[in-house]
Amino acid sequence: MSDAAHPIGMFDSGVGGLTVARAVIDLLPHEDLIYFGDTARCPYGPRAADEVRKFALEIMDALVEEEVKLLVVACNSASSAALDEARARYAVPIVDVIAPGVKAAVAATRNRRVGLIGTHRTVESGAYEKAMATTRANVSIHARACPRFVEFVERGDTSSDELLDLAREYLQPLRESDIDTLILGCTHYPLLSGVIQYVMGSGVVLISSAEAIAAEIFAELKDRNLLSRNRAMGAHRFVSSSEQGITSELGNRFLGPEFKDIEHRPWDKR
Repeated sequence: MSDAAHPIGMFDSGVGGLTVARAVIDLLPHEDLIYFGDTARCPYGPRAADEVRKFALEIMDALVEEEVKLLVVACNSASSAALDEARARYAVPIVDVIAPGVKAAVAATRNRRVGLIGTHRTVESGAYEKAMATTRANVSIHARACPRFVEFVERGDTSSDELLDLAREYLQPLRESDIDTLILGCTHYPLLSGVIQYVMGSGVVLISSAEAIAAEIFAELKDRNLLSRNRAMGAHRFVSSSEQGITSELGNRFLGPEFKDIEHRPWDKR
């Protein structure tokens, strides 16, 4: 089997990365895809950087063993903790969530004041600020950790009064910062776009990096002559590290009809 026929490997700490999987399937329908959600150890955001790095490298090791042709780190916390080491460790190309989000924000902002929401791990890492500095776009980032958003998404709550109250609490400092663009710096957060947009107002552009990530994956595969030659719909595998993590209801909400049965792969049984 040629390298072009190998699957794309993607992972996240839970179900949030399925928003990226959706965009990849839409743009690259003929590609095979393996998605791993580390639901047994979710969320990554409150964990120490070394622990997140260890988890991320374990998962990428497993995906490389599956002979993937490209790795997608569909998790902001993992990208900020493990990306540099991963690129030195693996021969396959790696696409992360941070750089595409920054590029999209630079293109969208009018007043050069961009907000960022994410987990504590992502916000404290400074990864978005570092990526923004490389653009030389003279754009300031105003960051705010929103750690509890993940738990609402993981339990399927995207519109309750409790969530709305929490969003108002989290986002008020950003409303006062006069931002015109807001990066959703966690792949779970696009499922909360309705509430976030309601609180921030229609004048703020929300940046979900899923489509930008899919475009970068296309470019990487095209440049390396790794686009699938298959004309049929690609095969999609969804793997979880716990039986309770990715339910059919959540999978269908994130991904739609392409969501299939979940395989469970506890780490102690690999």
